[in-house]
Amino acid sequence: MKKVHIVPHMHWDREWYFSAEESRILLVNNMSEIMEMLENNPDYPYYVLDGQTAILEDYLSVCLEEKPRLAKLVAEGRLVIGPWYTQTDELVVGAESIVRNLLYGLKDVRAFGEPMKIGYLPDSFGQSAQMPQILNGFDIHHAIFWRGVSERHGTNQTEFYWKSDDESKVLVQLMPLGYAIGKYLPVDGKALKARMDKYFQVLDKGATTAHQLIPNGHDQMPIQQNIFEVIDQLHQLYPNREFFLSRYENLFRELDKKTDLDTLQSEFIDGKYARVHRSIFSTRMDIKAANARIESKLTNILEPLATIAHELGFTYHHGLIEAIWKTIMKNHAHDSIGCCCSDLVHREIMERFVNAEERTDQLIDFYKRKIVDAICADDDVDRLTLFNLVPYEREEVVTTTVISKLAAFELIDGQNRCVPFEILHQEVIDPGLIDRQIVHYGNYEPFIAYQIQFTHELPAMGYDTLYIQEADRVPMQDAVEVAAIETDFYEIKANSNGTVTIVDKASNTTYENVFNLEDVADDGDEYDFSPLPDGKVIYSKDHVRDATAWCTQHAHMGSMQIHYQLAVPTDLEARKNGVCDGAIEIAIEMRVAKKDRTIGLKVTLDNGAKDHRTRLLVPTGISAAFSIADNQFGVVERPVYDQAMAVWESEDWDERPDGIYPFLSHVSLTSDTQTVSVLSNSTREYEIIGVNDDTIAITLLRSVGVLGKENLSRRPGRPSGIKLPTPDSQMLGKIMLDLALVFSNVAFADAHVGRLAKAFLTPVLTYNKIPYNAMKLNDSMIVTPQHFSLMSYDQVDVVLSALKVAEDGAGLIVRLFNPSLEKRRLAVNWRLVGTEVKMKRANLNEQLLGEFDGEIVPNQAVTLKILK
Repeated sequence: MKKVHIVPHMHWDREWYFSAEESRILLVNNMSEIMEMLENNPDYPYYVLDGQTAILEDYLSVCLEEKPRLAKLVAEGRLVIGPWYTQTDELVVGAESIVRNLLYGLKDVRAFGEPMKIGYLPDSFGQSAQMPQILNGFDIHHAIFWRGVSERHGTNQTEFYWKSDDESKVLVQLMPLGYAIGKYLPVDGKALKARMDKYFQVLDKGATTAHQLIPNGHDQMPIQQNIFEVIDQLHQLYPNREFFLSRYENLFRELDKKTDLDTLQSEFIDGKYARVHRSIFSTRMDIKAANARIESKLTNILEPLATIAHELGFTYHHGLIEAIWKTIMKNHAHDSIGCCCSDLVHREIMERFVNAEERTDQLIDFYKRKIVDAICADDDVDRLTLFNLVPYEREEVVTTTVISKLAAFELIDGQNRCVPFEILHQEVIDPGLIDRQIVHYGNYEPFIAYQIQFTHELPAMGYDTLYIQEADRVPMQDAVEVAAIETDFYEIKANSNGTVTIVDKASNTTYENVFNLEDVADDGDEYDFSPLPDGKVIYSKDHVRDATAWCTQHAHMGSMQIHYQLAVPTDLEARKNGVCDGAIEIAIEMRVAKKDRTIGLKVTLDNGAKDHRTRLLVPTGISAAFSIADNQFGVVERPVYDQAMAVWESEDWDERPDGIYPFLSHVSLTSDTQTVSVLSNSTREYEIIGVNDDTIAITLLRSVGVLGKENLSRRPGRPSGIKLPTPDSQMLGKIMLDLALVFSNVAFADAHVGRLAKAFLTPVLTYNKIPYNAMKLNDSMIVTPQHFSLMSYDQVDVVLSALKVAEDGAGLIVRLFNPSLEKRRLAVNWRLVGTEVKMKRANLNEQLLGEFDGEIVPNQAVTLKILK
C-alpha cells in the first residue's frame, strides 16, 4: 500500500512580477482563510507557511491583533513555520547571509513555538555544495528542494543523503516535479486521474519507500477548501494507495528508517529536469553589485568594528545590525536577487539596498567616531585613526582625506615619529558644510580637504592613531607621469586599443591584451543569456584605436586611467544588420601598490545600447581542465567544459549546461607553477573560454528588455516567468564594478587566494577627528587607547568569515573557514580588555558544542564562542 502525504502549503514569492505590497494584500486574505480552516476543522491537521518567517512579519505588520490567534496555532503544531527568514538563493548570496537568514528566522520562530527543522528550499535556482554544512550548523538534518539534480550526480532516486566536504550530511527528499504538483487538484475524476497518473509514473520510479509526497500548493495560492472531496476521489481512483493530509516531518520520520540510501557530494546545478538559469547571475548587475558590496561591508567592516568598540566599552547595537541584515535578506529570495522581476519590483529591491547601505555606512562612521573621540589625547589635537579589520598585522598603502585649517601639517605617531606622506590633491571646503554652527557664529575661514597617501604598519584586528600637527611646509609631491607602472612584482603598460600588457617579474611571464572586452548580442530574458545564431563577437582590442591612458607613479603606488568608446549596435535589429550605431563609454581605473600582488581595478561602463552582454577577458596562458572558485565557506572545482554539452539536446534537457558559473569573491585558473585570479566586490559570474580554455571571462553587464521569453537558443520551449517588458533591465547608463587581478608564480595551493580576497574586501578604514561635527555627542566617559589589537592568528590559509558579539550578549563569536586543499591547524590569540578568555566550539546557531582542537579540514567552517 503506497502512502501519499498530501502537504498543504503556499509558496510565497514575496515579490516577482507583482510587488511586495500586492502580495501583502493577498497574504492578509489567505491567512484569514488558513486560520479559519485550522481552527474550525480538526480533520485539517497542518498547514506549512513556506518555511520563512518574513511572511509572519509582513502579515503582523498590518494585522497585529491576530498575533495571539496565530501564535496558538503555531504552538499547537498546526501552523508550521520557519526555519528561514526568507527562502534564500544559494549561489550568489554569501555564506554569512545564509547563516544569518537561519539565525534570525529561528529567532523569530522562538517567539511563537517550534520551527520546522527542515532545510526547505523548494524553488532555489540550484543548490550550493555547502548547504549540508550550513544546515547541520543549526541542527537541521533534513532538506527538501527541487532544482539541479540529475542521474549523473550518482542516483536516480528521490531520497538520498547529501554530504559536504567536512562530512556534514542531510537526508534529502527531492521534489522531482516541483512544489506545485498538487496545486488546485480537481474533484472531477477524469481530470484528477489524468494528472495523477503522470505524477505517479515519476514518483513511483524514484521513491525508495512506500511513502510519497504531493505538495498541495502553489505561488500565492489560497488554501484548497475542497481538499477532502479531492482525497475521497483519490481513494476511489487509486484503491492501492492511501491518501492523507500530512506535514513534511511525518514523511522524514519514515525516510529516517532507511539505511541504504545513496550519498551524493556535489553542488546541484544541472538543468536537465528543471531550469536552474546558469546565466541569471548577471541580470541587473547594478543590483547584484550592490548586494556584494553591502554583504562585504556588513561582515568585513561593520561587525568587526562594532566588536572592537564593544570590547572597549561601547554598546554593540544588535537591533540596528539585525535590521540591516533583514532588509537585505528581503532581497535574497531567488526571484529577487536573481532579478527576474518587473521593473517596479527591481526599483523596490534597489531602494532596500540603498537604505541598507546608508544605515551600514552611518553605523560604521558612528563606531569609528565613538572610538576615536574617546582616545586619550589633548582635545585640541586633530587625529587620524587607521582601522585594520583583518586578523593579522599588515603594512598598507593608505589613501585618505585630512580636513584642516592648516596650510601645512605633519603626521606624528604614538612614538612621536614623523610619518611621511604625499598630498595627492587638495580643495577648499566651506565651513558650513562641516558644521553650520561655525558660520552661525561668524567664522567664515575655509577648511582644506587634503587627499594624502602613505604607508603604515597596522595592528591585527585593531587600530592605530596618528596626530595632526602644524608644520612649516607642505610635503613634496613625488607623483610623476610615466610610460609604464613599475612595482616589485609587475611592469604594466597601457596599449592604444584600451588593453594593457602585464609582465609578472617573478616568472618573467607576459600577459597580453589584459582588459580586452567581449561584446555580443543577447536575445535572452532576465533569466538567461541567449546569443543570436552566428552572431558577431565584438572585441575591444580589435575595434578601439584611440584609447587614452594616463599612468602615474607615486611614492607608494602606481595608477592608470584608461578611457575609450566601444562602438556597438544599438539593439538586436542593428546587430542583425551589422550596424554599429551605438556605443559603450569605458573608463578603467587601476591602482597597484609597489609591494602588493593585487592589482585593484574599477571598471565604469556608460551603456548606450540594448540587448547585449559585455565581459572582461583576463588571459592566463593556463590551459586548464577546471576552474577554482569560492562558494560559501570554501572553494569548488568546476570543469571548464561540461560533458553534458554533448548530450543535452538528445537527452531533452530543460536548458543547455553552459560553463557559466557563480562565484562570490574569487575565481582562478591554476597550474603547477602559475595561478591567475580575479577578485570581485561586485559581479559574481564567470566562464572559462578561449581556444585553449585559458581565459577568464567576467560578466560586466547583461542588457535585456523582457522578464521571460520562449524558445531561447539554449533554453527551448515555454518562457520562464512571463512575457513582461522590463525596459529598465536594458541597463542604460552608468555602472561601476569593483574588481582586482592577481598573477602568482605558484600553484593555487600556495597562492593564498582566499586571504588575498579577504584583504581586498577589507580595506583600511580611517577616521579624521577635528573639533567640529554637525551631529553632537556627549562625552562617553570611556577612555580608549591610541593603539589597540583585539585578536590575531598566523595561519594564512584560514579565512575569517565573521567576528561579532554573540546574539545572547555573552561573549564573542568568531567564525573561520579553510578554503585550502589541505587540513589546517591554528591557534587564535585574543587580547580582550582586562581578562583571560575561554574559547569554545559552537554551532552556527551560537550554541556551545565543546572544546576546539585547532583543526579545520578543507571547506569547513568553525564557529568559536569567546567567553570571559
